[in-house]
Amino acid sequence: MKYFSLIILFLFIIMGIWSVFVEPNILVVKKIVLKDSNLADLKIVFASDFHIKPYEKYRLTKIVKKINRQNPDIVLLGGDYVSGHDASFTMSPEKIASELRKINSKYGTAAVMGNHDGWQGKYGIIKALENAGITVLENSNKNFDRFTIAGIEDLQTGNPNIEKALKNADKNIILLTHNPDMFPLVPNNVRLVLAGHLHGGQIMISGITPAYIPSQYGMKYRYGLIEENGKTLYTSNGLGTSILPVRFNSVPEIVVIEFSK
Repeated sequence: MKYFSLIILFLFIIMGIWSVFVEPNILVVKKIVLKDSNLADLKIVFASDFHIKPYEKYRLTKIVKKINRQNPDIVLLGGDYVSGHDASFTMSPEKIASELRKINSKYGTAAVMGNHDGWQGKYGIIKALENAGITVLENSNKNFDRFTIAGIEDLQTGNPNIEKALKNADKNIILLTHNPDMFPLVPNNVRLVLAGHLHGGQIMISGITPAYIPSQYGMKYRYGLIEENGKTLYTSNGLGTSILPVRFNSVPEIVVIEFSK
């Protein structure tokens, strides 16, 4: 019994080290191929939930370099660039934006705001991102040659208006929303919805049950590619941590989405 207790204690220590120091610093590239002849050969990189703390320039630099290595046509950002509820917990928006400015792609970078951005004063964050050449979409859209990127305000701290966001958007619409709980309200003419916010559960006990998940739909939109009523959603694990600096069975990721005929 004594040895069994020691083994259990050892495993808990190993799990603690992994979840605090190892897994949060892993960065994987999740690749998805979607069939859509209208968007064939388009490559999107989606990154969300950065939560950059004051000392984490190294992590932000790694994320930007990893994004650029994918040679994207366009980069889409899903919100929560800052960390915590006030400025003492985060790198400044200006410093975050100065690193995100280094992202390279054919069509540039578009972004929406998250709940942490709202709590820390989203207009200052929007200004920092826009000064860095990033298009911020707040119930608005931007048309490109073959597609439209639309974005809505955060569900928790803003006033998301899908109808306004999609006004005059009729070219193979891709919709950004920080919170996947908006998905059931999205009309069927939207080709793809991209969301974050849930961190894949962040701490997945037994790989099945999250310690906590901030969604009215529970596990339904927690992670991955979801098809429902003829619509498609991808919810990303995101990149950072919230509340606790811990990840377990929910590895940080950037998502590469390629369309084929």
